[in-house]
Amino acid sequence: MPWDDLRKGRFSEAGRAYHVTTVVADRRPVFRDLWLGRILVGQMMRLQDEGAVDSLAFVIMPDHLHWLMILQAGSELSEAIRRLKGRSARILAERTGHRPFWQRAFYDHAVRGEEDLRAIARYIVANPLRGGLVERIGEYSLWDAIWM
Repeated sequence: MPWDDLRKGRFSEAGRAYHVTTVVADRRPVFRDLWLGRILVGQMMRLQDEGAVDSLAFVIMPDHLHWLMILQAGSELSEAIRRLKGRSARILAERTGHRPFWQRAFYDHAVRGEEDLRAIARYIVANPLRGGLVERIGEYSLWDAIWM
């Protein structure tokens, strides 16, 4: 399924948790550079400070982002991710020379009421372990979760 098809029929609901995944164009592993990853974290926290989202957990892998968040009132998921990708791309493309910086679309999963947010957060945070990047999550710098 092409990424653009993922946007068709997308509905966002304030107060709902979403697990969002977005990928660097050509899957370039730019976030192996900790400082580039910290730039992305700063833009994620900017969205939270603006009241668009409430961040629950994230991990920035070398070539993609997994983010569990709650969409806040007055926010649309597509618009929040557009702002994140647009703002971060301007800074990151300038530093890396990679254009376009992000793949065009993103994947999202609206968390259903019966799903356990902590279990989803653990799954997200454990990505560097499953990917063989580290042996203990404490060895990886680009993650956070409100419960851990």
